[in-house]
Amino acid sequence: MIRSTKLRGALLLSALSLSTLSAAQNSPPRLQQPPAAPAAQATDDDTFKLPSVDVELVQIPVSVTSKDGKLIDNLPQSSFQLLEDNVVQTIKLFAHEDIPLSLGLVIDNSGSMRNKKQRVNAAALNFVRDSNPEDETFIVEFADDAQLIQQFTRSMSALLESIGTYQGGVGTAMYDAVYLSLDHIKHGTRDKKALLVITDGEDMDSKYGLNALLDHIKESKNITIFAIGILEENDDRGGLFSPSPSKKAKADLKKIAELSGGEAYFPKTVEEVAGICKTIAHDLRNQYTLGYSPKNTKNDGGYRTVSVRVTPPDGKAKPTVRAKPGYTAPGP
Repeated sequence: MIRSTKLRGALLLSALSLSTLSAAQNSPPRLQQPPAAPAAQATDDDTFKLPSVDVELVQIPVSVTSKDGKLIDNLPQSSFQLLEDNVVQTIKLFAHEDIPLSLGLVIDNSGSMRNKKQRVNAAALNFVRDSNPEDETFIVEFADDAQLIQQFTRSMSALLESIGTYQGGVGTAMYDAVYLSLDHIKHGTRDKKALLVITDGEDMDSKYGLNALLDHIKESKNITIFAIGILEENDDRGGLFSPSPSKKAKADLKKIAELSGGEAYFPKTVEEVAGICKTIAHDLRNQYTLGYSPKNTKNDGGYRTVSVRVTPPDGKAKPTVRAKPGYTAPGP
């Protein structure tokens, strides 16, 4: 009888353990934080905020470049036309200033990055140095999971001390890291927000799939994502009907960046990362910001396409315009 009771107790304990493990495995991922994570949240400063026009204002960061890739930074508001679902909208906000932003560095720290880690981290920090000194920056590093290693701060020394400290595994949970960083950056105090993602491989460990991440990007207004993929060019691991891991990673990063109005870069060597970071920092500091109150006021949770047309006043060649292609409207 005693043995039977003990056996039932052991089986119950085993069942509870398996249930707890299963729940943990199926629970949504979250940003892991070290016990002594600094809470250096930057203080708000109205001096650096975009002018408030309307609580329902949709803001669209826009980059305009010439055919040779040079930024065009002297256009008046009259050169811009903004459409939502092919309906022309009234531009209520037009800004072309070096406005401080909330910035997230999302850096791959998996095993395959070990020999690139020092140069990538140095390039990311130089990216911050080349940006507006009033930017507030947080750092997320990822391998098997994603960890917030530095809260929002304007302190370069704090960023320098924390970057590269996450001792991750050999996996790559890039989707999770970007998804959770999109949530975290919404707590930033700046109106303008951007993520810089640096990785060298295909996602292998995320609980959020690519489609879930793309849907989340559509719902995240006013957040631009730039991606740098340090990928293997001669990757022959693909099959007859499936792309190689490097080709898949490249396609995924392009989707992620372009859906947010950003851009993906694919350097051939890690030495090129520093120059790309400078280019992205220059781009962010020279964007136009357009804001409008949608004529479609329905909160139906539908996807609204957005397009920006630019006509240079001097009649020069049609420029290249990069902006977020749409967003998901609020639900009922």
